[in-house]
Amino acid sequence: MFSAVLGGLCCVVPNGIMAVRLFAASTKVGGANPVTFFIWEFIKIAMTLALLGAVAWLYRDLNWLALLGGFIVALKSYIFLLFRH
Repeated sequence: MFSAVLGGLCCVVPNGIMAVRLFAASTKVGGANPVTFFIWEFIKIAMTLALLGAVAWLYRDLNWLALLGGFIVALKSYIFLLFRH
């Protein structure tokens, strides 16, 4: 179960950081531009890969199926929100 939580965190943490940074950029004069979005998208992907690599390297009792399952559920969580009503 801890592997699934780590997989979810590997998705949620970079997405949260990107969202906060893009929101901060949108409040500045001129707002967010596409270049800012693509730079942060690249950083988000790099952070996700780095976190997945760190979890695989540091957590010895890793259950790969649970890790990937938690990662996919976190990626697709917006679908659950669509069908909530």
